[in-house]
Amino acid sequence: MMPMFETKVRLLMMPPEQFVPFYIESIGYNPFQETVIRRDGYPFHHWLQTVSGEGKIIIEGSAFSLPPNHGIMLPPNVPHQYYCLGDSWSTYYLMIDGPQISPFMSILDIQFSTVYSWPEGTEPENLIGQMLESSLLSQDVTGLDNSIDVYRFLVQLKKHGTTVNTSTTQSLAVRLQPLVKYLDIEYRNPDLGMTEMSDRLNISPRHLNSLFKETFGYTPYQYLINLRIQKSKEMLTSERKTPIQHIAASSGFRDASHFIATFRKLEHMTPDQYRQTFVK
Repeated sequence: MMPMFETKVRLLMMPPEQFVPFYIESIGYNPFQETVIRRDGYPFHHWLQTVSGEGKIIIEGSAFSLPPNHGIMLPPNVPHQYYCLGDSWSTYYLMIDGPQISPFMSILDIQFSTVYSWPEGTEPENLIGQMLESSLLSQDVTGLDNSIDVYRFLVQLKKHGTTVNTSTTQSLAVRLQPLVKYLDIEYRNPDLGMTEMSDRLNISPRHLNSLFKETFGYTPYQYLINLRIQKSKEMLTSERKTPIQHIAASSGFRDASHFIATFRKLEHMTPDQYRQTFVK
């Protein structure tokens, strides 16, 4: 793969001026990828892809190698670190979010914390570079072109990408699917805990915790909290006049103060600030 840039490039995108299903928070190319350690993860969905050389990424104790034509999608707020193997490592990266990003990725079955590869010469090879070049030249302030780019990237990853050495992970994901579907319906219940979740699969809470972390890279409780926040973000943008305390209750939080504190921790802004930013 020949990179489209000779020097380090990072573009931090402006928040879209109108409602869009997905958007790019930042996008970039790093010809000499340095070591990155994020103990609290990154607040957005994070795609990391090798251009040349090779790197290693560690996600909550699981290590993955990233040679050329390989990439990985990291979920929000999950601790991770990555570093160069050998003399040098160059990368593309893409940070994305939006009220429909999680449902769309679920429809496409884009898996988190799983290495993808693709044949040389197919579109994923340099698609991030094309998106970065287009974003640098674009005068679009609506966020629509940005949203189209995210859609195109995810579809091309689904079309050409193949998961690497994930037969065990995939079988675990199938086993956990009934719980994932259950949480998508029952996330509003503030009394939902590890006991209720493990009972769905007739296994112990400790065993569930281990299976979930091995499959998704984070615990069932972290998944539930992230799901509740994602659902609240959808309501904040689609139900513009609904009071925050009602959003909190509808998202599964016991009270507004807990909701606001959790939202601020994960999104680095309050629910009101999020609504003002993304609803015009």
